[in-house]
Amino acid sequence: MTDSSSPLATSRRSRILRMLADDGAVRNAHLADILDVSPVTLRRDLQQMEVEGLLVRVHGGAVPPPAGIPSAASLSHPHPGTRTIGVLVPSLDFYWPRVIRGMSREAESRGISLLVRGTSYGLQDERPVLERMRETEGVSGFVVAPNTDASHSADVISWLHGSGLPFVFAEREAVARETGAPVDSVVTDHALGAVLAVRHLASLGHRRLGLVLTHSSPTSRKIVAGWRAACTELELAQGDVIARMLPDRADSGFFAAVGNVIDTVLEAEATGLLVHSDREAMAIVDVANARGLSIPGDLSIVAYDDEVAEMFTPPLTAVAPPRAHLGRSALDLLVQRIAAPDRPSHQVTVAPALNVRSSTARQAG
Repeated sequence: MTDSSSPLATSRRSRILRMLADDGAVRNAHLADILDVSPVTLRRDLQQMEVEGLLVRVHGGAVPPPAGIPSAASLSHPHPGTRTIGVLVPSLDFYWPRVIRGMSREAESRGISLLVRGTSYGLQDERPVLERMRETEGVSGFVVAPNTDASHSADVISWLHGSGLPFVFAEREAVARETGAPVDSVVTDHALGAVLAVRHLASLGHRRLGLVLTHSSPTSRKIVAGWRAACTELELAQGDVIARMLPDRADSGFFAAVGNVIDTVLEAEATGLLVHSDREAMAIVDVANARGLSIPGDLSIVAYDDEVAEMFTPPLTAVAPPRAHLGRSALDLLVQRIAAPDRPSHQVTVAPALNVRSSTARQAG
């Protein structure tokens, strides 16, 4: 969980950038001492700055990004008339950093500044965070990825609708309770991502396949829908489909659950798996190898998300949502809404890609 609802002080931000420019690297312990902030506050600052592409965090500190350090002055003194857009996402650790980087590049090209806040998938009511962004930061609009499964989700949408500010949902879809109209949104076609994975495995001769999910979420539900559609399309009987839900990796029973998945795979004689997401796919590979199974000789695996799949051994075939493009599209849609408040609602869907690597192979025999 990341809570970055407190404002990142401009002076502190600029000082960190100056130190990076002067020294080429900064150490966390030195920064905390110089800036007189707690390690928690410093970690949040550096995390937000990394999401915005201003630095790269390394063990114990930070270094400049590959593109170099932006002018601290330009960050402290935006151009006159620059809008500030509030961005609220459920995590600054997984999935969302690339979305925000894409959004940041688009914002920079338009002379727009972003105010980025991370909440948590467990937060039930995002209204207090949104209210602070509107009242104390003076944002001109929002790009939001709210928790649509929370008990207050309808209230959050109503608050946004009544805030007087334009807003766009990223990777979420909803209908405004007051008008019945769909909310402006940009989403990945995750159902298509599952279809691409199933078609790929089937093209390699795999007929007994498995689906492994991490938790119930809008993404998971769309993956299931795509999976079922692909199995019907390819005439895979429902008995050949194994669906398993893994607990969170922090759960003490996570690796036991992974072992149970492998047991089920062996019992069903499945030869191909789609696993959401990368880290869970890696855990399944590790446990499978420990059981004496070969990847992809005995079991082909496709990961979903493609955040770190390419760096694993073997490099994992993975479905890759176009996260940076999604971020750019969300900001562009919001700018259009600001310019034309009465335009019809737009729902933009972007397609994922399948990156084929070494974890999938033709079924032997």
